[in-house]
Parts: sequence; C-alpha cells; structure tokens
Amino acid sequence: MRTIRFGIIGCGMMGREFASAAARWFHLPEMSVRPEIVAICSRTLSPEKINWFKDNLPTIKQFTNDYRELLDNPDVEAVYIAVPHNIHEELYCAAIEAGKHFMGEKPFGIDKKANDEIMACIQKHPDCLVRCASQFMFFPAVQRIGEMIEADAFGTVIEVNVGFLHCSDLNPDKPINWKRIVKYNGEYGCMGDLGPHVCSVPFRAGWIPVNVRAVLSNIMLKRLNRKGEMVPCETWDNATLLCEAKDSNSRSIFPFTLRIQRISPGQKNNWYLEVFGTKACARFSTKNINTLEILEYIGGEQRWQKIDMGHEVPFKSITHSIFQFGVSDAILQMWAGFLYELDKGNPFTKFSGCVTPEETSLWHKLFTAALESQKSSSTVALE
Repeated sequence: MRTIRFGIIGCGMMGREFASAAARWFHLPEMSVRPEIVAICSRTLSPEKINWFKDNLPTIKQFTNDYRELLDNPDVEAVYIAVPHNIHEELYCAAIEAGKHFMGEKPFGIDKKANDEIMACIQKHPDCLVRCASQFMFFPAVQRIGEMIEADAFGTVIEVNVGFLHCSDLNPDKPINWKRIVKYNGEYGCMGDLGPHVCSVPFRAGWIPVNVRAVLSNIMLKRLNRKGEMVPCETWDNATLLCEAKDSNSRSIFPFTLRIQRISPGQKNNWYLEVFGTKACARFSTKNINTLEILEYIGGEQRWQKIDMGHEVPFKSITHSIFQFGVSDAILQMWAGFLYELDKGNPFTKFSGCVTPEETSLWHKLFTAALESQKSSSTVALE
C-alpha cells in the first residue's frame, strides 16, 4: 500500500477530524493508498493539544507553531490546512509553492481577490493536487442523487433548492468568535463559512447561477467578548439567495434557491438538497440522514417513495451496507476521495471527487454578487 505523509496546519476541530480519519484508515479495506500524519502546526500548541495528537498518532515527529517549518520538512508530501479565512491566501500559496499537495478549508480565500491569487498560484504549479474540503457530497443519499444526475434521470430540471441551517448562534449569550469579525471571516459572513457546502453538489452537477437577488440578515448585532464587553457582530448571520441557474448540459434556465443560516430556530446542523425535474424528483436532509425521498413520474399517480440508504459508499467500508451512516463516515469518505485521486490521477466517480479549485471560484463569484445585490436591493448578473 502506498503511504502519503501528511502535515496538518491548524489543529482545531477539523484538524482533529482528519487525524481521527487517518487513525481509522483500516476501515477502508480496498484502498491502495493511506495517509500517515507526520507533522502538525498550530499557533497555539498547548501541552494538551500536543498530548492529544501524540497519544493517538505516534507517527508524528514534528510539532511546530511555524507553518514554514512544516512546509520545509521534506518528509511532508501533502498537507491539510484548516485555518481562519484571512490567512487562506498566504498559507495556500505557500503550500503550493513548496510543492505540497493539499486539501484546504472553505471558502478558499477570504474574498474573490484572495481566491483569484490562489487560483493563479495553482495554475503555475499543475503538478500539485489541490482540493477543498466538503463532506456532504459523500452521504449515501447524495451519492445516489449524483448517480441520477449522471444518468439524466431528472429530465428537464424544474427547480433546485439547497440549504444549510444552523442554530449555533441562536443563543444571544454565546461569546463572539472570529467568524463574527470581518477582519478574520470576511464580508461574506455565513455565506463564506457555510455556503460552500450548499454549493458543492449543484456546481458539480453543472447547475450554475446566472444572477442572484440576495437577502442578507445581521440578527445578533452585539455579543460578549472574552473580557465580558459587548462588541459589534460585523458579519451576516443569515442569507437567502434567489437565483436563476443554467443547466450546463441542457442550457435550460430554472429557479435555484440557497438558504444559509446560522440562526435557524428548530435546527442543529441541517444540510438539505431538493431537485425537481420533469421525469423525477429527489429530496434529502441530514435531519433524516439515511433516508432518500424519490418521485419518479411516468404518468398516472404521483407517489413519493422513501428509501433507507444504509451504508452505501463509493469507497468500500468494513461497515455493512445495511447499517446507518454518520458525519464522521462522510469525512472518512471525503479523505478517501482525495487520496484516491492523488494516487490514481482521477476521481473514482464524478461525485466522489472532492471540491475543485474551479468550483471554489464559482461560489466566490456568487457570494461577491450577493453582497452587491444586498447593497443595491436588486438582482445582480453573474455572467
């Protein structure tokens, strides 16, 4: 089995999620490539953080608070970068120029200008595999929807609705963090943090917005900081984007709605996808993570059917196909998709490859237009 030696830059929740996925790689018995984490970097390398990684991953030899030292390490072939948005451009370009393959977190640059700089750097180093993390494409129900898209099972697309609904900021007593500060998060607000997940499947399907009318909301105007002072919340809490989209295959135009909310009463972490077509319809929500609803229309009665998806995954797991699937499984599948493409040169299937840099540029174009739409209270064209 081929081994790819990884460094992690940013040891927060998602850095630990990758570490956990690497530690359980034997869960994927048919993979011909595996990750081995040999270095970690964090600006705040506390003894507790170091010990967590040491105790669980004895392969780690380098602990540093300087990303340059990690990128200079010849033992590191690839990196995972999970850091605040304001330093994406600096670290992503440094990783590419160091000749490292890497997976980066969304939104892949704090704004469109930063994303353009990252894209220009990628074009100068075509030998580096660069992808963006988004695990939601790897849920079994979404994989089935992807198969339907490839088979043209929906016919002419009538409407697509996607969303990511959080309740994480509903509590007014929750302290402010970097995601509520424009300097670190960027002007996109919730769009930059949650919106890329919402865009991943439609953009892979070739359903591209041609215009947008955005309604953005800043609901919690102030929050407490660590000193107990009330300070401004500068970023958008919620966003609803009403678009017309073009199917890149049929060239037809249809309504495309994206809902991106950090303050959504009754939700916890609900990602959903609805596709309505002339021949079939499908809808899925992580509220019912193992259930896919499909309507296939051939005349006569219209009947929605519910399918229990189980553990049907692109990269075979030791978990039986009848068992339930969870978020940590999706993260493991996402990393399998990245390493498979790194090893083989191409994704296993169209919808089992990770988000591409070109797809990140599409959402930057959309979110930039959404900001303009909010300011002008008008529909803004993307083409």
